[in-house]
Amino acid sequence: MRLCFELAEKGAGYVAPNPLVGALIVKNGRIISAGYHKKYGSAHAEINAINSADENLEGTTLYCSLEPCVHTGKQTPPCVPAIISCGITKVVISNIDPNPKVSGNGIEKLRNAGVDVVTGVLDEDGKELNRFFFKYMERGMPYVTVKIAQSGDGKITSSKGTRTRLTGIKSQIFVHKLRGIFDAILVGAKTVNIDDPELTVRKTGGRNPVRIILDGNLNSNPAAKVFNDGKSRTLIFCSRYIENREKSEFARKKTELIELESGEGNQLALTGVLKELADLKITSLLVEGGGEIFSQFVSRELCDEVIVLKAPVELNGGIEAISIGDRNNFILSKTELLDEDLMLTYRLKTADYVHRNN
Repeated sequence: MRLCFELAEKGAGYVAPNPLVGALIVKNGRIISAGYHKKYGSAHAEINAINSADENLEGTTLYCSLEPCVHTGKQTPPCVPAIISCGITKVVISNIDPNPKVSGNGIEKLRNAGVDVVTGVLDEDGKELNRFFFKYMERGMPYVTVKIAQSGDGKITSSKGTRTRLTGIKSQIFVHKLRGIFDAILVGAKTVNIDDPELTVRKTGGRNPVRIILDGNLNSNPAAKVFNDGKSRTLIFCSRYIENREKSEFARKKTELIELESGEGNQLALTGVLKELADLKITSLLVEGGGEIFSQFVSRELCDEVIVLKAPVELNGGIEAISIGDRNNFILSKTELLDEDLMLTYRLKTADYVHRNN
């Protein structure tokens, strides 16, 4: 099953809103075929494993990280009929699919056809692998990770309105890899105007995430890279009360404007933003800035995970980072050194995917 997980991870960043799935076919104790779901709209892992087999599959065992699908009305045909027809006699599964269109129905059809089915193998690890998919299916919201870079003395920048590079190259590579597996990346207008970030994957392989700009008052600089480089789909969330002449500047740049109800000062409700993203089939969101947005996501428990990259530098003044370690609603789940930087990963206690330290 762990090999199935390793195969499944190869699809990270490409299969959403589908889950990550890997499959192996075993005959007389030998792995004779393998497959994984490579990208959305392409063949599923089980079909890839069946199609790549060079031997007769009568009497074989299929190992699969997620329950095989049985529903129609999607881009690919269901997997269960193919499993039954090729002669596989046993299926070993990690997780039952949380999608209500599948959820146990695939297992039932396999058993009704005389196939021996085993479930729950490394169940917790399987849910961790597909935590984006499980959150999206069970709660109808994207999985949210906040990423904060800070100095050793807890500052995110040396002074207000300036950009301060804190972390080393290994941390930067890690962040670019992280971007490649998330559906979307979010920053506020202040970050756009101060940092002029590209919000793309450049230091590693992977596809660029959808870029989300949170800008209730539509104060972003229209000349910023995110609105002009054409490297990825870019969405601006703004108040519906902004004048049309201000909106037209961005519309000419083929930037998509999503207008929401807003409160005092045209502040947008983050829950409304997340629901809109879910409607767009965005299953995972990486929040990269700035300080006010970090505070909102953390204090309102709208993030499932916080990754803190702590650099070994002292700024001796500047803008304070939000302190995660002092909050009782988050638990430290992982620590890791990235050269001289310390990475601390916290999980929300009330989330479904809080795991022991690694």
